[in-house]
Amino acid sequence: MKAILIVMDTLNRHMLRIYNPQAETITPNIDRLALRSKIFDNHYIGSAPCMPARRDILTGRYNFLERGWGPIEPFDVTFTQILKKNNIFSHIVTDHCHYAELGGEGYMQSYDTWDLIRGQEVDAYVSRVKEPEYPDNYIGRTGRAYQWNRTEFKKEEDFPTPKTLSHAVKWLKDNEGSDNFFLQIECFDPHEPFDATEEFKKLYPDDFSKIYEWPRYDNLGPDETKEAIAHLRHMYMATLSMADKWLGKVFDEMDRQNMWDDTLVILTSDHGHMLGEHNATGKNKFPAWNEMCRIPLLVHMPRKSSSDRNRALTQNIDIFPTILDFFNIEYDKKNLHGKSWKDLYEDNESNRDYRIYGWFGKPVNITDGKYTYFKAPKERANTPLYQYYTIPTTLFSYLPVTGENISVGKYLKQTDAPVYRLDQGAINNGEMSDVVEETYKSMLFDVESDPKQQYDIKDDAIIEKMEDALREKLKEVGAPIEQFDRLGLN
Repeated sequence: MKAILIVMDTLNRHMLRIYNPQAETITPNIDRLALRSKIFDNHYIGSAPCMPARRDILTGRYNFLERGWGPIEPFDVTFTQILKKNNIFSHIVTDHCHYAELGGEGYMQSYDTWDLIRGQEVDAYVSRVKEPEYPDNYIGRTGRAYQWNRTEFKKEEDFPTPKTLSHAVKWLKDNEGSDNFFLQIECFDPHEPFDATEEFKKLYPDDFSKIYEWPRYDNLGPDETKEAIAHLRHMYMATLSMADKWLGKVFDEMDRQNMWDDTLVILTSDHGHMLGEHNATGKNKFPAWNEMCRIPLLVHMPRKSSSDRNRALTQNIDIFPTILDFFNIEYDKKNLHGKSWKDLYEDNESNRDYRIYGWFGKPVNITDGKYTYFKAPKERANTPLYQYYTIPTTLFSYLPVTGENISVGKYLKQTDAPVYRLDQGAINNGEMSDVVEETYKSMLFDVESDPKQQYDIKDDAIIEKMEDALREKLKEVGAPIEQFDRLGLN
């Protein structure tokens, strides 16, 4: 028995033809996997963005109710640790640079072996004292590290995601004939900066003359014209098409080894990305629009019927129990938030209950598959709000361990370990100071009739029902008690 998890960062569901027949993106190998797989139509993020999403995957628990970006904690139980105890070998090959940066500790180390490919985004890979050459005619963002890193990308094979996928092929060849392993293949592409060779850019031609490959993460500015946004989307599609080509080499190797009959294959993402929808680019600063939060999921279950669709509500917290069930491993379900997909090949509607999702310190969102409800904090002060941790790191920086806003105690229900508790609201207005104005507003949408979430429904009865469901879901998952007060759900 073997399992392969493929995570493609920032893989937008609506850019794939399997979800949107009008999509222009050329992805023959994702389409190829879809022919062997169950396609899940209601797969949502849990916690966002990158590292919170990965903590969800490894622990089967929502991260965003307790803390923001950060490492695997000493008290976390990961499915890779359980695999190791049951003699299932695990390996990760990835070019996701945040694993090697402050705030990404403990993730790769939970696998038996890991292979990190350098050079993406802000990865300080190419070391030069002097400043790089910056383009004169760009809009959006650029960055010192990536400007140096891209000087190393002479041909397609040099780009980090093609390297990642070629290393995955090599790992499969090196371990041909082996059994009882879990392989995680994690591509940073199509995450920004959207960068590909000219071969793939030519698939999506336009006449835009400026460089626009790295969006600003904000509402659209005056330079982000209709033509600019079309070009940005073309750059995204080129990057995805290049990644898809190299993903096909993994599937070719699986064909050669005849692996499909005994290998579980899951393909998903951590989150999506705004590419002009809702007058925005990027993520993190906006209401939890479907473009960021409703993500792709393909599951190939060996010896099961496939090539159809499933409408069950699913999330990446479900990967933990699904992997362990696939390997027939017993595990403690007490602190899990995820639900196994073991039976979803027979029942297309099971697990269709309420699911919550979001970013730490921002609205908590809930869906039942028909409606989504964005529940904003009851007050702009966004308090009370606490962040819990034992390892005081976050993205590129440290969290405090002393001061009047810090206390230490056994605050979390899932562990007896003492943790730091940071009064987040006392130090920076509870994390809501960096969002667009619309995020302060609770909103309700019918995503079956309005999947693009254009029309905020004013229906008190439905809102009351969704708030009751959110209150019960927060109780069910053991959310910190202050979340009820912050959201006005006491």
